[in-house]
Amino acid sequence: MTQDRVPAAEPLDEGPAHLRVTLLVLALGLFVVATNAFVIAGLLPHIADDLRVHPNDVALSITAYAAVVAVLSPVFSIAFARVSRTGLMVAGLIVVVVGTGIVVVAPDLELFIVGRVVAAVGGAALVPTATAVAALLAPPHRRARSIAVVVGGFAAASALGAPLGTLAAGYVGWRGSLLGVAILAVVCAVATPLAVRRVPAAGSIPVRTRFRALLDSRLLFALATTVCATGAFNTVYIFSSQLTEQTTGGAGTLLALVLFSLGVAGLVGNAAGGRLADRYGSRRVMLTVPVLFALALLLFPFAAWSLPLTVVSFMVWGLCANAQQPAVQLRETLIDPLTAPIALAWNSTALYLGIAIAPIFGRAAIGAAGVDAVPIGSALLILVGVLAFQLGYIVEGRRPGRIAPA
Repeated sequence: MTQDRVPAAEPLDEGPAHLRVTLLVLALGLFVVATNAFVIAGLLPHIADDLRVHPNDVALSITAYAAVVAVLSPVFSIAFARVSRTGLMVAGLIVVVVGTGIVVVAPDLELFIVGRVVAAVGGAALVPTATAVAALLAPPHRRARSIAVVVGGFAAASALGAPLGTLAAGYVGWRGSLLGVAILAVVCAVATPLAVRRVPAAGSIPVRTRFRALLDSRLLFALATTVCATGAFNTVYIFSSQLTEQTTGGAGTLLALVLFSLGVAGLVGNAAGGRLADRYGSRRVMLTVPVLFALALLLFPFAAWSLPLTVVSFMVWGLCANAQQPAVQLRETLIDPLTAPIALAWNSTALYLGIAIAPIFGRAAIGAAGVDAVPIGSALLILVGVLAFQLGYIVEGRRPGRIAPA
C-alpha cells in the first residue's frame, strides 16, 4: 500500500530564524487571500451603491468566490502535484492580482463577479499549498503552532485587513481599498520566492488516493466541523453591519472599530489555540472552546444596545472562533500523518465551502426571523460541528487496534 502514501519530502534545515520568516511570508499570503474575501462584508453598502444593485446581490459574490476556491483547491493539488510549491504559490498570487484588478475597474456587477472568480482561482492555488508547506517545515512537536502562524493570516485579515479596508473606503472608495489588496499581493509575490526556498515538490499522488481519504469517516467528521465552524463565523461576519446597526448607527468608523476588536482577539485566539492543541490535544480543546464560541453568539442580541458590550461580545467570539482552527487542522494531519497534505487540501475545500454557504444561510435566517436569528442560527451550526468532531473520535475508538490521535 505504500504507493498510496504521500512521498516523504526532505525537510529544510534553514534554522529557526529562517523558519519564522518563512511562516510569516506564508501567513502574509493567506492574509491577502482572506482580506480579499472578508473586506467585502464591510464594503457591501459602498459597492452596492456604486454598482446600483442590492447589497444581498453583492453578498452572493462571496459565495461565488468561496465556491471556486472550494472546488478548485483539490483539483489544483492533483493537477500541479509535481510543480514547485514556491512557484505554485507565486502563480496563485499573480492570479489574485489580476482578478482583483478586474474588480477594481468593474463597471457593473457582472464584471465584478468575474474578477472575484479569477481572484478565487489564485486563492485556490495558494491556500492549501501554504498550509501544507507550514506542516512540512515544522518539527512534529511544533506542527500545530506552525500551522497556527500561517492560518493566523486569516485572523489577521479580520483584525487588520477588513477593518482597514472598511475604513479606507471612506477616503479612497471601495475601489481604492481593493487596489490596496492587489498591491499587497504583488509584495507577497515578490517576497515568497525569497523566503520560501528549496521546498521540494510533492510526488505524484494518484487521484484515487486523494478521494480515498474521504472514505475515512474520521476525516469526514473533521471536515464537517470545518464547514460548520467557518459557516457560522462568516454568516455573522458578513452580516455584521446589520447586526451592529443599532450600536454603530451605520457609521463606518464604529463598524471598523468593532471588526478590529474582533480581529485582534482572533489573533490572540489563533496563537493560543495552537499552543493548547499541542499541549492538551485537539479533542479537549474542541470540547470547550466551540461551546464558548456558541455562547458568545447567543449573547449578541442582548449586547446590541451598548457599544462596549458589543465590542466585548465580538472579542469573545473572535477569540474562541480562531482558537479552534489549529485544533481541527492538527486532528486532520494526525488521522494519517503520511497523507496529511491530502487532508489539508480537503480542509481548504471545507473551509471555503463554509464561507460559500454563509451568505445563503444568513439570508435564510434573516428572511425567517430577522437579523437577530443570524447569531442564533450560527450558534446551532457551531454545536453541530462540535458533535461531528467528537463523533470522529467515537468512530475511531471502535476500530480495533487503533489509538486515537490528539
